[in-house]
Amino acid sequence: MHHSTAPETHHDPFVRVRGAREHNLRGVDVDIPRDALTVFTGVSGSGKSSLAFGTLYAEAQRRYFESVAPYARRLIHQIGAPKVDSVTGLPPAVSLEQRRSSPGSRSSVGTVTLLSNSLRMLYSRAGSYPPGAGRLDSDAFSPNTAAGACPSCHGLGSIHRTSEELLVPDQGLSIRQGAIAAWPGAWQGKNLRDILEVLGYDVDAPWRELAAKDREWILFTEEQPVVTVHPVRDADRIQRPYQGTYMSARRHVMRTFSDSKSATLRARAERFLTDSPCPACEGRRLRPEALAVTFAGRTIAELAALPLTALDAVLAGTPLDGEAERVLVEDLRGRIGPVVELGLGYLSLDRTAPTLSAGELQRLRLATQLRSGLFGVVYVLDEPSAGLHPADTEALLGVLDRLKAAGNTVFVVEHHLDVVRHADWLVEVGPLAGEHGGRVLYSGPPRGLDGVAGSATARHLFAGREADPGRRPVRTASGSVRLTAVERHNLRGVDAAFPLGVFTAVTGVSGSGKSTLVGQVLAREVGERIADPGFPVRRLVEVDQKPIGRTPRSNLATYTGLFDVVRKLFTAAPQARERGWKAGRFSFNVPGGRCETCQGEGFVSVELLFLPSTYAPCPECAGARYNTETLDVRYDGLNIAEVLGLTVESAAAFFAGVPAAARSLRALEDIGLGYLRLGQPATELSGGEAQRIKLATELQRQRRDHTLYLLDEPTTGLHPADVRVLLRQLHGLVEAGHSVVVVEHDMEVVAGADWVIDLGPGGGTDGGRIVAAGTPAEVAATGGSRTAHHLARALGQPYDTDGPQRPGLEVVLRACGNHTGRSWRE
Repeated sequence: MHHSTAPETHHDPFVRVRGAREHNLRGVDVDIPRDALTVFTGVSGSGKSSLAFGTLYAEAQRRYFESVAPYARRLIHQIGAPKVDSVTGLPPAVSLEQRRSSPGSRSSVGTVTLLSNSLRMLYSRAGSYPPGAGRLDSDAFSPNTAAGACPSCHGLGSIHRTSEELLVPDQGLSIRQGAIAAWPGAWQGKNLRDILEVLGYDVDAPWRELAAKDREWILFTEEQPVVTVHPVRDADRIQRPYQGTYMSARRHVMRTFSDSKSATLRARAERFLTDSPCPACEGRRLRPEALAVTFAGRTIAELAALPLTALDAVLAGTPLDGEAERVLVEDLRGRIGPVVELGLGYLSLDRTAPTLSAGELQRLRLATQLRSGLFGVVYVLDEPSAGLHPADTEALLGVLDRLKAAGNTVFVVEHHLDVVRHADWLVEVGPLAGEHGGRVLYSGPPRGLDGVAGSATARHLFAGREADPGRRPVRTASGSVRLTAVERHNLRGVDAAFPLGVFTAVTGVSGSGKSTLVGQVLAREVGERIADPGFPVRRLVEVDQKPIGRTPRSNLATYTGLFDVVRKLFTAAPQARERGWKAGRFSFNVPGGRCETCQGEGFVSVELLFLPSTYAPCPECAGARYNTETLDVRYDGLNIAEVLGLTVESAAAFFAGVPAAARSLRALEDIGLGYLRLGQPATELSGGEAQRIKLATELQRQRRDHTLYLLDEPTTGLHPADVRVLLRQLHGLVEAGHSVVVVEHDMEVVAGADWVIDLGPGGGTDGGRIVAAGTPAEVAATGGSRTAHHLARALGQPYDTDGPQRPGLEVVLRACGNHTGRSWRE
């Protein structure tokens, strides 16, 4: 007889997984305790995310769909349940993944954390209104509602405008010579010039000699007169008169910018526009009625622009009258607390979401969860330590403990050893990546991992650290790029020198200005000076973590150029030659060889009401992407879909005899990506994987010219064992005569650098200064640097809290503009 399994879940203290086969998992059975902090670890690509997100979270989500609505059942059928025999004892789950989809520009720190709602309520209920003004609803304080948005800029705070200087950069040219740079090229530009001539304007006089009112009309008129143009007859072709419509340069630029589908044309139009603060609201995004209301003597826009630490101080120092005010202010401060605790106190509520890193966004969501008061749920987190300085990791551990103490189960996919050590329970997946992984090597308390054969984590977690392969002597720089008086975001008048021909690490707590200094200022400076023949750097390569594509259409093979080589091989196969097929037949991006049901995506998009849309395998080709005729053609026994299904490692063996393919596959293998499938859609790759694919693509080019490589946190998402592999590649670039600059929190990487630039001492307004610069040993001995004692630990040298212990170091520090102070711990 069949028993219901419901009662058993109340007593079972474990979540029990049986037969998980998602992705590369090989029929995994594992028991994980509830109400505990469990860390899933293993090398990159071992299958730990397939277990935590692909199986456990996906199963919790499936149950939720089933319980919510009958229509969802049809969807589950389409999306497919996770491949697992059974999961018991699983509470409802909340996923805090580092979403690949980035939030829109109207989304901000305030909207992500819901702090904006609380602040608007405070202004609506407890603000000081001008005499005679009526109370405003809280909606009236939001720039994203019709009730609140400034009518001039629709709540965006800035307007695009153009000017004569931008539209006509060279006033010495005549219209015929192309004075109006913003006009379209080719026939369309000639047509506009002919219309002006018919209208009686002088198109041959230098622009500056035209009357001011004519120049004004030509560039800015909103009129669109229609005239008959009689083109000048060319001897070889007869052109008939035509009706031409005039459009001013401004109108053309604005129209292209707002309506054009082409990114290139939009970018071209943008060169002729400046973003200037909206004159009506002065960039504050709200209508005047809302800006007339104050609290603590300030408008809501002024409070939203303050760093959260400063906002908290204003709220704390304001005398409150009445219960309503007290409750609202307490609620606000209670929500600000966890955000500050997670090291994000430097952010302001109006900071837009697209300017935040994935790690910052995930920690904002985490702080919001602390206030949501949920209990009895599973939180599934994806590398919450990403982008965190070692000094901030302790606060993160505190937050995870509080989620657990509130009666929740916390599952974390993580590589950071401090987080791994802190776990109540460890699940190690491995032993290696891809098809060589997918097994649970260990599930139990952290101590028991010691001595587990094949565990890559155990080697790094115990025995202090794996025997260090001996520190290299520090390299000598061949020159430097100097930046002087840098003013950008929180960098105020910073002078920095980046040595060339060596490996430089830029460190500092979150928000100290590292990405601004490297990704914006240094990149722009070098980019502008490369054209100068005397400049030592000949090429600039920025390797960021942005996706290599936003849809399942782009993948590893298309991005690296490998796919072109593969298609040529298939086109040369006998069956393809008989049928006269060209390379396009083997592309899943054009009609012909692809499956038309999914148009070659292999997936169909499933729209969910109230939920983000998901992709389900195509019912026609089951994910193969091609139609059956195309799949008949074989190269060396495999069809094109099977080749795309190979891992990099298998493909390297398969294409060993094809030099063009072998080179690009070797570069991917060398950087530790042997486990990825060639056709793996870009949407399934993590930021770290995307970054390493870009790096591998660069490595196979191996240029002679002196190249400067800039990398932002290249170790994100990497197990310590994979960090070694990556470092070997990066140091190889330096050995080959190039320069490498990394923004990095991993002290192992910093300890192996030749030069360290440490920013700080804190984040936001407390940061943006160079606290120390020098060799790792010198920086590790600096007082006043929050990086120093973590770096000293990685170098295995003692850290004296009273500043430098080595004579002669004061000189280095004074040169960097730092006067040795007490340690930050005091």
